[in-house]
Amino acid sequence: MGDLSHYESRTGTLSCTPKEVFDFVTDIRNFEQFIPQDSVTNWQSARDTCSFTVSMVGTVSVRLEKQEPHNKVIFNGDALKKNDFSLILNINNGLTNSAEVKVLLEAELNPMLKMMAKKPIIQFLEILITEMEKFKGWRNIIKETPLP
Repeated sequence: MGDLSHYESRTGTLSCTPKEVFDFVTDIRNFEQFIPQDSVTNWQSARDTCSFTVSMVGTVSVRLEKQEPHNKVIFNGDALKKNDFSLILNINNGLTNSAEVKVLLEAELNPMLKMMAKKPIIQFLEILITEMEKFKGWRNIIKETPLP
């Protein structure tokens, strides 16, 4: 068992309201929009879970754990075959019809893994917040397909 390590992104300003970003990210299927295609393989998702493969880590599974409407979304995940991280999106009002988002990652890491994982985690958070800032389709939420 390792210590709980905390990593956080810079605060990103998104071209949507807090409600729009909340509605969008609480459906995990939409997260594929923010993940660089060359960084994961085997992406599979449902409304509140996803899994994918990351080289050198293996299969990562993520599930929606908790939501505070328009303010916070918490995902829990496991990688390396144990439940060991949370991804937290803190959502705030920005100026004139925008949202400000900060992404936090908390993980239980032993000292060696912490040292090796720090740079890739920080890079991942930067990519995630940058992709969210560039994204313009916040109102294009995946709709449920009715069963025949």
